[in-house]
Order: sequence, then C-alpha cells, then structure tokens
Amino acid sequence: MRSMDVAERRARLAVRHRLAALARTDAVTDIVRSLVVLHATDPATVFLSVGARSVAAEPRHVEKALYDDRTLLRMLAMRRTMFVAPTELVPVLQGSCADALAHKQRRTYGRFLEQAGVTDGDALAWLADVEAETHRALLARGAATGAQLSKEVPRLRTQVNTAPDKAYSKPTGITTWVLVILGCEGRIVRGRPNGSWTSSQYTWSPMESWLPEGVTALPAEAARTELVRRWLYAFGPAPVADIKWWTGWTLGEVRKALAGLDTVEVDLDGITGLLLADDLEPVPAPDPWVALLPALDPTPMGWQSRDWYLGPHAPALFDRNGNIGPTIWSDGRIIGGWAQRSDGEIVYRLLEDVGSDATTLIDAEVARTAAWYGDVRAIPRFRTPLERELTA
Repeated sequence: MRSMDVAERRARLAVRHRLAALARTDAVTDIVRSLVVLHATDPATVFLSVGARSVAAEPRHVEKALYDDRTLLRMLAMRRTMFVAPTELVPVLQGSCADALAHKQRRTYGRFLEQAGVTDGDALAWLADVEAETHRALLARGAATGAQLSKEVPRLRTQVNTAPDKAYSKPTGITTWVLVILGCEGRIVRGRPNGSWTSSQYTWSPMESWLPEGVTALPAEAARTELVRRWLYAFGPAPVADIKWWTGWTLGEVRKALAGLDTVEVDLDGITGLLLADDLEPVPAPDPWVALLPALDPTPMGWQSRDWYLGPHAPALFDRNGNIGPTIWSDGRIIGGWAQRSDGEIVYRLLEDVGSDATTLIDAEVARTAAWYGDVRAIPRFRTPLERELTA
C-alpha cells in the first residue's frame, strides 16, 4: 500500500484548492471546478472563497459568472445544503442528490398539508398542482421574487401550522416550500439577489434561462460515481467515512459509487484512505503560502477527519453545529482565525507561532481581503467563538 504523509496531503491541498500562489487564477468558474462546488449557505462565502484563490479578481467578476455568463448556479444538493456549482455539473448533482431531496421535501410538506386539512383530497396532488401553477407563472414573468409569485398564485399564500400543539409554532405560508421543491427538481433556479453580494433575497428564474435544454437526466448511481470521482481528485486521498459525510449518502450508496471507479488504498498515517488509481504521482510542495478563508469555505468543510490540517483549534473555530468560521492557513494547515469588524477593519489572531515570514504574508492577505470587501460589511451567518471575540 502506498503511504502518503501529512506533508504530501497538504501539498495536494495547496495546489488542488488553488491556495498556493502558483495555483491561483482569476478564472472564477475554474476556481469553483477546482473545489467541485462552493458552499453557499452564507452568500458571502461564495465571493470570499473566490477572492482568496484569485490574483486580481473582484466581486463583480463572480457576479458576472453567476448572472451574466451563467456558467455557475445555486442549488440545494449534498446534505440539503446550498452550493454554487458549475453548470456542467448540475446534471450530476441533480441525479446524485437533488432528485432524492425533491422527493423527500414533497413528502414532508405533503404530510404537513394533510395534517392541517388544507384539502379534502390528495394533499400531494394538490401540492403538485400548486407547483405547476407557480412554474407557469414564473415562465410567463421570466424572473420573480417569492412575494411576486404569491400575488399571482393565491394558493401560495396558504397558511400551515406545522406543529399546532407547540406554543412556539405559528402558521407559515407555503411559498418557500413550493419554490424549494421546484428548485430541487431542477425546474427553477435562484437568480440575482436584491441587494449586495451578501444578500440572500433572491429572485427566481426558470432553469431554461441558465440551461436552455433543461437539466439532462442521469441515473442516480452513475451520477453518484461521477460526483465521487470529482471529489476524490479535489479532496483525495481520504477515508470512505469522509466521502459519506461530505455527500450525506448512506454507506451502501457510497460503496456503489466507488465500485464504478478505479481506486487504490493509501496509508494515511495508520488510516486507510482512497485515491484515484491514475492520481498517484506526488504533488511537489509549493513555495510557502498563506490564505484567509471565509466561514464555511469548502476546503475546511471538505473532510470530516480534520486533525491533519486543523490540529487542536476546533473549539475556537467551529460553532456547536459543526460550522467553521473564518480561518487563516499557512502551508496547508490552520494557524488562526480572522474577522471583519463593523468599521471594515480585518483583524486576526494566530493560534500558533509561525514566524515573521508567514506573518508578513498574512498581513498582505489581510490588506487584500479588506480591499475585496470594500464598503461591504458581512457578519458570518454562523458565528464562532474566535470570530465573536475578535469583533467584540
């Protein structure tokens, strides 16, 4: 069995994730491809993840890729999480994750509708009819917000109390439910938000406005195999448990996906990892580098087993739900955290001594990050202990 030590894994991370200077680029869509997808639960993460890996790109270049060139789009996929993906990957995400998610969400919402007595007939049929009416309204308009659609489709204003026996529960409209289902099915897509690049108040558009032929259908197993192949190239070598965690699939689904790939086992300091069989060549270590990565960046959120790059710093950098905050990286490991204060200043704290040369590089990245923000202020959606301390 080939062995791969921590230093080699860190060199792969530096190059494959475009964090070392030699690997950075201003091609926004190429950056996203390098990481398979970008986390987009927090809209600012998308922009800051690109900024950290670029040379001279600006937020407007990310907006151009998303809304003008439309080489990227937002969608729910693995673990019911929002991602930004290259459009050519959408069929893979659709077949491997989103189709099953749409089915699950429809069953859940249909059960709530049935319990609330919204219709005397088949709740799922009623919901499907509302979905179809909403889709037709959006096709007619070309783009619309949820509020605009609810004015044209009165049934979207239906109120449902999902937990009537709980004091904290209150009725909620079903507009978001319907839009989530249509989005998961690949029939509509989140467009340009109302506001800056930190806003999540999206307009919606028909999928055909991004993909004129719609989403190509792929069998689930084939789609899962292709997604794992891309993940292994970007994040491998890694144990099977990391693939299971990142995808949110069952262990059986992961093993079926792997069966369609030519992989080899690799010894990772006593842990067995997997790597694509044609990807065994060592990746030379790049020159020393540092990077400021935002909260929920796909690099630290790419693995479940994180000791080889995180060390003992989890209590300061993660919230109670497993969401990571802004981090400082040096040569493939996390060495500290950073934050943006209300006046725009970027402040940081190192959690280990890295020497004056690395500190000089960090200060340069701090200045670059501040320039990327400009006049925009963005508090992470999920706040972590160190980020809170730095902005107190």
